[in-house]
Amino acid sequence: MKFYFSDRQLAHQPTQYMVHGKLIHAFENANRAAVLIETMTVAGLTQVEPPASDLDPVLAVHADHFVEFLRVAHADFMALPNHGPEVLPNVHPYRAADAAFTPRGKPRTTGIIGRAGWYVGDLSAVIAEGTYTSVIASAEAAIAAARDVLAGAPTAFALCRPPGHHAYVDRASGFCFLNNAAIAAELLRKSWDRVAILDFDTHHGDGTQAIFYSRPDVFFGSVHTDPSAYYPHFIGYADETGAGAGEGANLNIPLPYGADDDTFVEANRQIIAAALARGSQALVLSAGWDAHHLDPLSKLAVTTDAYARIGELYGRLALPTVIIQEGGYSLEAIGAASRAFMVAFRHARGC
Repeated sequence: MKFYFSDRQLAHQPTQYMVHGKLIHAFENANRAAVLIETMTVAGLTQVEPPASDLDPVLAVHADHFVEFLRVAHADFMALPNHGPEVLPNVHPYRAADAAFTPRGKPRTTGIIGRAGWYVGDLSAVIAEGTYTSVIASAEAAIAAARDVLAGAPTAFALCRPPGHHAYVDRASGFCFLNNAAIAAELLRKSWDRVAILDFDTHHGDGTQAIFYSRPDVFFGSVHTDPSAYYPHFIGYADETGAGAGEGANLNIPLPYGADDDTFVEANRQIIAAALARGSQALVLSAGWDAHHLDPLSKLAVTTDAYARIGELYGRLALPTVIIQEGGYSLEAIGAASRAFMVAFRHARGC
């Protein structure tokens, strides 16, 4: 089994993260990748450099004007007088949050301050000098893993960093810039009529939900911490079940603070059952390790054992599977959780 990663994904080096009114050092940093590379290698996976790709798979998901903004944002911001080290917007358009988050056109404003507010949804999606390089390389890891599965591999792992499941068609947020899981799912649709994205990161994959909310062909199921007092706050509730032709193709299972292993595992069983009931023929896993009780952002009581248990559940499905790295910010926890998951997944899958 292969895992895809490029050293270009290390170029994204944010120094700031706004949390509870304080700027602190970014949790989403390159040290995460080093731990995961070692963990995947120990688990028996083979590292492969993802080949360069054109932007077609990215533009199948994201608006071209948004991708262009990501390309030029840092340089444009550095042209401002008295600028800081990274792009951090201080204005945002007033807009009511909705589950589908209908894609927007280009903003009327042409200045970098206004454009940053339009395209960046919060103060955790910091754009630094090397961000665009890493964002594209991360997407290429997802593209390579999906193409590996399309070519006949039973499963492949994309060690995506930066992560992606909070990225919308035209908005970056929550450490995420391009939605790697959505890009992989769109590629899998070339061979399979029904694809499922199942997300067990502790934060709801609001960007992924929004991208597919009105579509019947891509099922989205998410197990996450209750967003009523937790990121992403506005989206991720149980009554969000899809819209129009996509009604019934979205399942959110919010977990209360303190939820334990059994609760977490059972919720994963439920999204698996729902995906199978929809006739899903291929699978994208948005794999976050931040539900682990050691994670600095976790509000759950999930242990390493739970990741072994869900790894077995997903491995036994025997569906063509692309695993996409999402969150996880304790170096100790991401090593233990990802290793437990992958060993159990591979044993159950026989790969």
